[in-house]
Amino acid sequence: TEGHMAVLKTKMAKLKRELLEPAKGGPSSGDGFDVKSSGDARVGLIGFPSVGKSTLLTKLTGSFSEAADYEFTTLTCIPGVFNYKGTKIQLLDLPGIIEGAKDGKGRGKQVIGVARTCSLILIVLDCMKPLTDKRIIERELEGFGIRLNKKLPAIKLKKKDKGGVNITRKMGLNMTKMTDDTIRCILHEYKVSNCDVHFSENATMDQLIDIIEGNRMYIPCLYVMNKIDAISIQELDLLDKVPHYVVISAKDEWNFDELMEKMWEYLDLIRIYTKPKGQIPDYESPVIISAKKCSVADFCLKLHKSLLDDFKFAQIWGTSVKFNPQRCGKDHILADEDVVQIIKKK
Repeated sequence: TEGHMAVLKTKMAKLKRELLEPAKGGPSSGDGFDVKSSGDARVGLIGFPSVGKSTLLTKLTGSFSEAADYEFTTLTCIPGVFNYKGTKIQLLDLPGIIEGAKDGKGRGKQVIGVARTCSLILIVLDCMKPLTDKRIIERELEGFGIRLNKKLPAIKLKKKDKGGVNITRKMGLNMTKMTDDTIRCILHEYKVSNCDVHFSENATMDQLIDIIEGNRMYIPCLYVMNKIDAISIQELDLLDKVPHYVVISAKDEWNFDELMEKMWEYLDLIRIYTKPKGQIPDYESPVIISAKKCSVADFCLKLHKSLLDDFKFAQIWGTSVKFNPQRCGKDHILADEDVVQIIKKK
């Protein structure tokens, strides 16, 4: 039964990929939303029609996005930018999606296609029916290869020319969700006859398929419960049980401070201030980098790749060092609001 399930899941994954990707040399799936990326991070607003996405964009960024009491007011992607903690965040108001978007209904493919380019997704929900809409939108995004609030599975797959399939596991790991035969069956369906595959976690069939497909996007997500002015305190308490949520009223601008703080937290960015030699640090224009890639070398590459060629050491002030200033090398990990001065070779 497990082997049969593996074959069915694999075939479904391949059919979905063919459905979502236009055939080579054939017509495209439709006009996309060509929006130039700007700022330090990109955040997409996704939700059903008339949940308040356009109002939220207008209130946060000042960019006008038409809002009305009828559905599908927004027919294209409307961008806007707002500043928070010295960071420029681009907000995209996407047209409302409908059930079946992943199969091409409405302009679902274009909407979810833009969502794949975002650093963070805000799923805007109506407080009157949040959980029903949440499940439908999650299913649509999942069908398009977007994994919300999930980490990349700890599976390493390396294809080779010969030697067959070699399956290894992390020491002490007990694989209970797949047998070796199931793993080989899935690889066989993808015509992978020679490879090394190493598991560092008790992975599922779906996770292995995601790694083989190689086109999945792992994006953090916040559920924005809008229109809280229309519900009671008791109903608001029930929404507390939903993980990754924040409640707001876009119309009345309620709880925007918590929304922006949560967005900053989920974007996982840090600010680094530069200090030219003999001058005070530039606190007006911080360099924004990901907290996952925040070494001195990453900081140099963010400014200009030539900095690494002439790099001698860095003088650092802040919480990442034991004393101020401290001389550090390229591999030192920076913390939020550190001050960095790059010293070049003579």
